[in-house]
Amino acid sequence: MKLDVKEYADKSILCWLATSNIKGEPNVSPKEIFLAVNPNIIIIANIASPCSEKNIRENPSVCVSYVDIFEQRGCKLKGEARVIEPADSEWDNYIVSLRKIAGDSFPIRNIFEVTVSKASNILAPSYQINPQIQINKQIASAMNAYGVKPA
Repeated sequence: MKLDVKEYADKSILCWLATSNIKGEPNVSPKEIFLAVNPNIIIIANIASPCSEKNIRENPSVCVSYVDIFEQRGCKLKGEARVIEPADSEWDNYIVSLRKIAGDSFPIRNIFEVTVSKASNILAPSYQINPQIQINKQIASAMNAYGVKPA
C-alpha cells in the first residue's frame, strides 16, 4: 500500500507524538494542530505540552503517527525533533501555516519541527488478513462499528 505522508496528515484530526526523556521514560500525547510541510518535515504546534517539550530538549528522537479512523490506516514517522522558538528564523513561515489551521483560538508557545528519517504504513489487521480489501468497504465497516452515518 502506497505511503503518502502529506495525504494522511491532511485528512487526520489528531496526530500522536511519542517522546522519551533522557532516562528513556516514554510519553505520548495527542496534537491537534500539525502540518506536513513536505514528506520529510512535520511541524506541530506546542499548545500545552510541557512534557513533550522537555523530552525533545533532552532527547530529540521522536515518533509521530496519524491514522484515518474510518480507513483504519495511516503512517508512522520516526525522526528527530527540535523546538522552534519565536526568535528562530523558521518561526514566521511556520506560524503563518499553523495559524491557517488553528486561527487565533490556540496559544502556540513554540513549534516542534520533526525531520523524518523513516516512514512506514500503519494498517489495521484486516488489511493483513485480506490484502484485497476495498477502502470503501473498510470505511463502511468502521462507520457501522462506531455508529457513525455519512454526512
